[in-house]
Amino acid sequence: MTVSDRLNGDLPLRDADSVAADIAPDATVLTSGFGSVGYPKLVPLALAADDRDLALTLVSSGNVGDEIDVELVESGAIARRFTYQSSEVARAATNRRDIAFSDRNASSMGDDVQYRGVVDPDVCVVEAVAVGPDWFVPSTSLGQVPAFVEAADELVVEVNAAQPLELQALHDIYRPDAPPNRDPVPLTDPGERIGSTRVEFDPEKLTAVVESDRPDDTYTFRDPTEDDLAIAENLGDFLTRELERSPVFEDAIHLQFGVGSLGNALMGELKELDFGGRDVVYFGELIQDGLFDMLDEGRLEAASATSLALTTEGQERLFDDVERYAEDIVLRPADVSNHPGLIDQFGVVGVNSAIEFDIYGNVNSTHVNGSRMINGVGGSADFNRNSLVSVCALPSTIKDGEISRVVPMAFHVDHTEHDIDVFVTEQGVADVRGLSPVERAERIIENCAHPAFVDDLRDYLADVKTQDAHIPMDVERAANWQ
Repeated sequence: MTVSDRLNGDLPLRDADSVAADIAPDATVLTSGFGSVGYPKLVPLALAADDRDLALTLVSSGNVGDEIDVELVESGAIARRFTYQSSEVARAATNRRDIAFSDRNASSMGDDVQYRGVVDPDVCVVEAVAVGPDWFVPSTSLGQVPAFVEAADELVVEVNAAQPLELQALHDIYRPDAPPNRDPVPLTDPGERIGSTRVEFDPEKLTAVVESDRPDDTYTFRDPTEDDLAIAENLGDFLTRELERSPVFEDAIHLQFGVGSLGNALMGELKELDFGGRDVVYFGELIQDGLFDMLDEGRLEAASATSLALTTEGQERLFDDVERYAEDIVLRPADVSNHPGLIDQFGVVGVNSAIEFDIYGNVNSTHVNGSRMINGVGGSADFNRNSLVSVCALPSTIKDGEISRVVPMAFHVDHTEHDIDVFVTEQGVADVRGLSPVERAERIIENCAHPAFVDDLRDYLADVKTQDAHIPMDVERAANWQ
């Protein structure tokens, strides 16, 4: 199938260079893209090659590929950025403050943009598999695209022939009403469909359609490590106990996993877990390769997300049989996939990773040493705050065991002690629900810290416990601990 087969009606066909030349040097540009897939390629590359002095504000609802996060960043064209960046180049520019980077929760970015909370958008550039005068079919991710399209004055659609037209069968595009007249999202089951398969827009907005055949810059997941497998086993043991303990999981369990190699490994290992005949449903923001084995074996009732964050092999697996997978997979806008009310409604068990957590249960997902940004908070706060059971899972050390990821005090906190219920490392599980701060600290140290650091953490806690304080601490000692 050629790009021309995907074009419907009288459309403003243009090349990427002319589109880029018409974008103002200081424009606010919204783009599609989430989970490193479904983002526009050719217009960002044309902007990167533009010889004007550009100072763009760029807004994406999730991570994007190298065309944006390397080429466009290296060109110096981006002055301000929302909300998640995923390359070494973008990370370095953020930490040098060459780019003014503002991190936001994935669930709220659509409202932030549409109702002018953070930017006044000029143009929205999206990737699609088909387009008409007043509609387009998104490709491999949705993110906050429907809200971005509504918010922008102008719309540019890249129609990508490298993505199968059959992706249309995956999409379920529902738009929440504007506050204060916003009704609850009418979704009663994650596998249910309540919207359209395409994004509709005011035809006056469509300024250009660009033909493309450039594939996604897909994910690369490392092979599971021994620590990953041990974490998966510990998580499985916890889930087994939780299923037996809590009556809410009598019939079904709804799961979510964060993006990355560990999350992908945990998804893959779940296929070995005995769920006792319960329905297993995935309700999260990202579908990764690890879920496909469960889908293929019929062990997953449905998988609802906003992005297909797959490897090249995972994409090929999907593209070869899209219509079959569409029976079980639903892609939704991020203001639905990450909706706090739906996460609560389905009683999700959310499993997310982090950079580190401290002995009192505070979690740092974004900054090394409390100061250097890594990627961004993404949707982790949406699920950590609103899941029925929130789990933080990560190896207990990094740098070949030289640095503990269980620390006396987190100097940057994305998720507070009130957000996380359970901590899992390769060492064990610390269920800290209902515990006081010092009790949490004792359990986390004994169950989750690496043996090489346990004695130092015990000594720290023993010393600060002499204070008359609900959460005893020694800030200077904690800062110098490693």
